[in-house]
Amino acid sequence: MQRRSLICVFLLITYCLLNITTANAQVSDTSRPGLSVDPELMALADSKTPREYIIAGIKVSGIKYLDESLLISISGLTIGDKVIIPGGDNFSRAINNLWKQALFSDISIYFTKVVGTNIYLEINVSERPRLSNYYFRGVKKSDGDDLATKSGLVKGRIVTENMKRSTIEAIKKYYSEKGYQAVTTRIGETKDASQPNSEILTFNILKGPKVRINQINVFGTEAISELKIKKQMKGTHELSRLTLYPPENKSVYGTKNPYTFQQYINNWGFLSFTNTKEFLDPYIRFKLFSGAKFDPKKFDEDKEHILEYYNSRGYRDAAILADTQYYNNRGQLNVDLKVAEGHKYYFGNISWKGNTKYSDSLLSMLMGIRKGDVYNLDILNKKLGKQLTQEGGDISGLYMDDGYLFFRVDPVETAVYNDTIDFEIRMTEGPQATIKNVTISGNEKTKEYVIRRELRTIPGDKFSRAALIRSQRDIANLGFFNQEKINPQPVPNQEDGTVDINWGVEEKSADQLELSAGWGGGIGLTGTVGVTFNNFSIKNILHKSAWDPLPSGDGQKVSLRVQSNGKAYQSYNASFTEPWLGGKKNNSLTVSLYRSVFRTGGYNRGSNTYSFSDTNSLKNFGATVALGTRLKWPDDYFTLTYSINYTQYELNNYSLFTSNFRNGTSKNFSFKLALSRYSLDQPIYPTSGSSQLLSVQFTPPYSLINTSITENDSYKLPEFHKWRFTSEWYLPIGEKMGADKSRQFVLKASAKYGFMGKYNSKLDFSPFERFQLGDAGLTNNFGLLGYDIISQRGYPVYQNSDPKVNPDQQQASQFFTIFNKYTLELRYPFATSSASTIYGETFFEAANGWYDYTDYNPFRLRRSVGVGMRFFLPMFGLLGFDYGVGLDRIQNGSLRDATRFTFMLGFEPE
Repeated sequence: MQRRSLICVFLLITYCLLNITTANAQVSDTSRPGLSVDPELMALADSKTPREYIIAGIKVSGIKYLDESLLISISGLTIGDKVIIPGGDNFSRAINNLWKQALFSDISIYFTKVVGTNIYLEINVSERPRLSNYYFRGVKKSDGDDLATKSGLVKGRIVTENMKRSTIEAIKKYYSEKGYQAVTTRIGETKDASQPNSEILTFNILKGPKVRINQINVFGTEAISELKIKKQMKGTHELSRLTLYPPENKSVYGTKNPYTFQQYINNWGFLSFTNTKEFLDPYIRFKLFSGAKFDPKKFDEDKEHILEYYNSRGYRDAAILADTQYYNNRGQLNVDLKVAEGHKYYFGNISWKGNTKYSDSLLSMLMGIRKGDVYNLDILNKKLGKQLTQEGGDISGLYMDDGYLFFRVDPVETAVYNDTIDFEIRMTEGPQATIKNVTISGNEKTKEYVIRRELRTIPGDKFSRAALIRSQRDIANLGFFNQEKINPQPVPNQEDGTVDINWGVEEKSADQLELSAGWGGGIGLTGTVGVTFNNFSIKNILHKSAWDPLPSGDGQKVSLRVQSNGKAYQSYNASFTEPWLGGKKNNSLTVSLYRSVFRTGGYNRGSNTYSFSDTNSLKNFGATVALGTRLKWPDDYFTLTYSINYTQYELNNYSLFTSNFRNGTSKNFSFKLALSRYSLDQPIYPTSGSSQLLSVQFTPPYSLINTSITENDSYKLPEFHKWRFTSEWYLPIGEKMGADKSRQFVLKASAKYGFMGKYNSKLDFSPFERFQLGDAGLTNNFGLLGYDIISQRGYPVYQNSDPKVNPDQQQASQFFTIFNKYTLELRYPFATSSASTIYGETFFEAANGWYDYTDYNPFRLRRSVGVGMRFFLPMFGLLGFDYGVGLDRIQNGSLRDATRFTFMLGFEPE
């Protein structure tokens, strides 16, 4: 009762003060210098009897940047309004309306004139100053640049208290994420003399010491060890330290407790690195973490990770009862967590309700959770499809792939007894949805039909999540669009049972340029110019209006390349690919042509140059025509490709194969069949899927048709049959990392085999189309003989089947007829944007080659390990570096002659 009386007295005093303020404002206004005293205005000021007036005029004073009519509108006062003076609340409401805009430091309303019952008003405001500039003091320039972006400060905006507070909060958050938990900021405000009503804000920042976590202690753990709990904390780590852990059956001077390095010194007072290394080796274990800074946001996330881990192990009721942070005497942070594990639960009976399309037994088999399995809500949700994945194989995917877009599923706990939980899976199947409209946006360069022919979401078809995911993958594999921005948006319409699908894409540069040049060596100008247009439009090549800067958008590929080594060597290559021959079916056509000239010559000491002549030359011409078609069986990831290859060599006093064949013409004519299966999710940095290839290349059996063909004739008409098999698999490993959860380790495993056969046992293997192994996949003899180039990092090009024989310089005129190669790569992406794709890798390789089947030993391989980096730039393609160690090149434990640095540009070698 006493409190209510006080409130009433307070409101009464406030009301009186408002009336006094209004009266004083009116009198003050009539007393301004240069204004005559209006008797009616003075009478209004002295009046204590409420009277009704009509607002006859309103003006605004004190504004410099704002619009007068806008402020009058915001105030809520309008000419013609009736007001009661004194006693009305119109003016207090007007002041409140204007004050809410946070634009003014002072607001007053004056009565300037009274004529009868008409009253004239003046709204006088003092605008807040505007921000002319701002500075961050006490921090590095790079930090200041980051804060300028994160604070949201914009020059020219009005300086408000909210602006200052939000900037201080942004500074605190920025440094908190860096481990500085005691940041203080003092704001300095200075009037800017160069601009009217403007201020300069200076944020003086004191970061304080960086807070590092000395130790994390977890209490209450029984079923799960403290070490496993700490492993779940991805963003909260202890300081790295060297710790002595006794092996299972040993102790450190009578104790099996772990000893830190410093504790060992303190307790025993000595440590001789010369005579105790053998003693310490079994005890030393490093605990290495990426950092020990404390980030409250990541700490909260880590607590959720801990509970998720407990839940995945069946501890549904696990909870973190308390977390405490405190500093030790060195200013380092200790973190204590107290957990309550609760009971471990198991799945009990699982029943289904609402399913009519599929039986209970089929759904239970697909879900794969049995009675007695450890309770794991995350696994249950994944199996039901409540967490959508591209892999499929879940209950929701089963329904949505058959058109049930409106399908819903909800697991409900029906009973909890002892350590068992029963579930009822309640389902709403809904009607099957039909695709109505399919739209495409964002394709500024690529023609719409190029995208639409890759889509499996066709108007009139039943909706299918698998078709949606496959379409997204096929569009990404075109290579024309930013794969992160390929965004299908289903828009369901439950009223008529249809769904519209809106595809959004973002174009990226798909063309590539290759440039290199040099001068010297007595040869002259050397270099390479190559261009590849991956989204070309050959039908518009004659239309001037289509050149912007080139005719593009039809999805065709054109490649041109010229290489020169002075007069000694020139080569010209051109190729064209139409991926949809005829435009109706996915049948590809590729035509390629190449021409090269080699000349031998001598060195002229007088002019310090080399001279080359056509009297000692090799000229070759080649052409390839390939036709590929996508198959529907066994599935539509398969492609069958037929190709015809022809190469002609003209030798003029030039020894290519043997000294017995220096002049004449050699013709290599072959056919090739290739069956491939490609299911990678993206072309540049695959994270899932596989690529398989089985091929056979063969020439006509000339020696069987004409039995008079001799060994020398085999150079003029080479004959062979060559078989290849390649299998590559990509598997994501571990959890996704990074701020956007888009980075993940990927394991690549591949196996490659090849062997060459001959039709006639009396003749040697063909000198053409053999297998060259070693180095970075670069060819000898400029690829004249059509070798398959098989790289092996850590080794030079080799020609001996003995893994221990690896000279750096080998003059090999012939290479292997059989090879095996196995590769394991662990990749991690650093950037996967449309501007660039960058990833690092570690690798293990094993490979070798043989000349004859009698020497073939698949277990006798050259082994190598190493690390590498890959950079994919839109205009220049692949740039790669590898540092490999040939394990079979190590001699006497020394790596001196066993390492090899390799570089690649433009393509990934086999």
